[in-house]
Amino acid sequence: MLLVLSEEHKEHLNFLNKVDAAVVGEFGRIALEFIMRGTSPKVYEGAARKLSVPVEVVRHGVEGLMYLMTQSSKHMVPCPLSHITLNVLAEQLNDWSVIKCLCQMYQQHRSEIRSILSLVSTSLPAYHNLEWRLDVQLASRSLRQQVAPTLATKLHLTHGRGSGTEQSCRVLHMDLGTLLHLISILEGALSTLKSTHARRILRNIK
Repeated sequence: MLLVLSEEHKEHLNFLNKVDAAVVGEFGRIALEFIMRGTSPKVYEGAARKLSVPVEVVRHGVEGLMYLMTQSSKHMVPCPLSHITLNVLAEQLNDWSVIKCLCQMYQQHRSEIRSILSLVSTSLPAYHNLEWRLDVQLASRSLRQQVAPTLATKLHLTHGRGSGTEQSCRVLHMDLGTLLHLISILEGALSTLKSTHARRILRNIK
């Protein structure tokens, strides 16, 4: 699995090049602590005072490491020494000893991170079936002649996996303008899926 960082996350991690190795190690410890027990604004404020930098800079640096560790754990980055994580960090950090320290911290706590992610992850419903009916209003008390089409849909969804699977349905009504907008959005999504960039990402995911 190839980890891909956004430009924003790269910028957040680049801040770690401006501080000492001990500070980077502390950032890694704070990131692990926050993954296990949740964030604390007071910790950000204390670290910001020590470094004489804005609180947002500290928060972004810690959250950048949190994201890297959770994504590495989620996609089961292989051992030993998580070489993919090393490559990603090497693009952002200059000190190799710091990189190895962060990777070792990640490896020591990887199973705990995965356990936490499994508890907080949500299972999104999956498509099962779709029923639809087209209603057309031809007249009303105020208008004797009109054409007002309405699409009524019944969307069947599946929740969960295995023996715990459950089904539910959602009834939706939409006018012609809403239907055309929905079609446009879906066609745009399909077009994006066929792009070279999307195919490259899908290959890396597989």
